[in-house]
Amino acid sequence: MADKRSRSFKDITLDFKPHPVTGDLMVLKNERAINRSIRNLVQTGLSERYYARIGTDIYGSLFGFVDDATAGVIAQEIYDVIGIFEPRVSNPVVLIDPRPDENTFNVKISYEIVGADFPRQNYNFILEATR
Repeated sequence: MADKRSRSFKDITLDFKPHPVTGDLMVLKNERAINRSIRNLVQTGLSERYYARIGTDIYGSLFGFVDDATAGVIAQEIYDVIGIFEPRVSNPVVLIDPRPDENTFNVKISYEIVGADFPRQNYNFILEATR
């Protein structure tokens, strides 16, 4: 059973720009923080961070065919990385629409935030195959 206690989430921005007035690091709060985390996890390649094996190999899948089989591989990578590294979300749904004529995949990720009364969140992006 999911923990439904009310929570607030904060993450620092990864550009490390200081707040213009206070000089403190700027923060992202609640759904913006989690959405940015999902984006970073999904769009970071496995070898991009030398200190940790975090991310996906979805860009490595783009050398194959733009079809349902490749879409399934990409979807599983996304489910895996969210399940392992983002405990603040539950019930993720990953929909991938391969578009062979455009050589792209339309990716839609939706999820619920654990312990917070926010509507279901969505993150959408396009993956362009490199052939």
